[in-house]
Amino acid sequence: MSFADLPGPRGMTTSFRPGDPGYDTYRKALNPALDPRPARIVRAGRAHDVREAVSAARTAGLPLAVQATGHGTHVAHDGALLLHTGAMTSVLIDPGRRVARVAPGARWRDVLAASAPFGLAPLSGSSPDVGVTGYTLGGGLGWLARAHGLAADSVLSARIVTADGELRTAGPDLLWALRGGGGSFGVVTSLEFRLHPVADVFAGTVTFPRERAADTLAFYRKWIDRIPDTLSTAIVLGNDNTMTIKALYAGDAPTGARLLAPLWRTAGTAVSDTMTVVPYAQAAMGGTSARTFDQVPHLGDDLITALTGEPGCTVEIRHWGGRIARDTGAAAHRDAPLSVILDRVPTPATRAALARTGRGTSFLNFLSDPTRTASAFTAANWTRLREIKAAYDPDNFFHAGLNVPPAPAELALAS
Repeated sequence: MSFADLPGPRGMTTSFRPGDPGYDTYRKALNPALDPRPARIVRAGRAHDVREAVSAARTAGLPLAVQATGHGTHVAHDGALLLHTGAMTSVLIDPGRRVARVAPGARWRDVLAASAPFGLAPLSGSSPDVGVTGYTLGGGLGWLARAHGLAADSVLSARIVTADGELRTAGPDLLWALRGGGGSFGVVTSLEFRLHPVADVFAGTVTFPRERAADTLAFYRKWIDRIPDTLSTAIVLGNDNTMTIKALYAGDAPTGARLLAPLWRTAGTAVSDTMTVVPYAQAAMGGTSARTFDQVPHLGDDLITALTGEPGCTVEIRHWGGRIARDTGAAAHRDAPLSVILDRVPTPATRAALARTGRGTSFLNFLSDPTRTASAFTAANWTRLREIKAAYDPDNFFHAGLNVPPAPAELALAS
């Protein structure tokens, strides 16, 4: 099977200005703290509409922002032309090649539903409602990442409208940048990526009282070195005095339970247990809002003391490693075995503990501060991303959100 381009339904493009019916509906992101006031909103129905929107923004001298589901919007794009791609939702599955091709408005639930009948799974995230393209361009850390890598690493090809208004198939350098470098290289109109032969998984959550959290985390830091890549876990310290172990094992229940049993024993007596065999498409376990994020090489005693002592805060400690660390690509600091996420600004004690142990790095999907975009990449990858940016967008037209600024002209790659 070969894939044609993915045009949306003709006549779908709709333009909204302030005061028009529909303007307030499409201008909003999911972040309730934002109240964006774009100068104009354009809903695209096909790739040609995206080209026209890019050209119109350049002609009018307006900055361009792109939004499909609004999950990754962290800046209010006031005065911009907001290109809304949420109507472009096509999903095509090639089961023989184990490949999906999706339009920019597709959500993971669309891909999960289309691929599951073939016993295949995408490298989706914690929520099926998240948009595929933004998640993938930002790296994509899902529950199959330890076994199969980041979502960005599975991308095989991309169609993209670049700053010159051209719709092109991304060449090797631009494709490398799109595989985790974010959305500041153009507007992606379709992505093609690998699917994996995963049908049923042993997954769920087990919740315990929080009083043994320190012992559990001390055990966890050694236990993670002994488990297979097919097992992914995270420990969540809730703001309700609970500790929840989230797990997904891409295999049978008896083996998964045997692997997890030592960790569960350290945690005490469970108050709830949802672990069961389910289709992968039903295994989403949600995530923690990342107000604070860092990667750590190990869980030292002082960091454990600080994290377990955080009042009124949700803390998630997640295991990376496996295929993530073995793959190469633009996304992430791949050698970090653990990440720490807090849903609020931590206390001074925790900030100090993270400063001593953490790397001060970030991951694009979890980053909301545009001034820290470089911290999501290694120094070498950041340099290469800036060179590629200069080759395709030397004027930094695509600068909204988590921007990769172009390198000086003398360092730019030839396009």
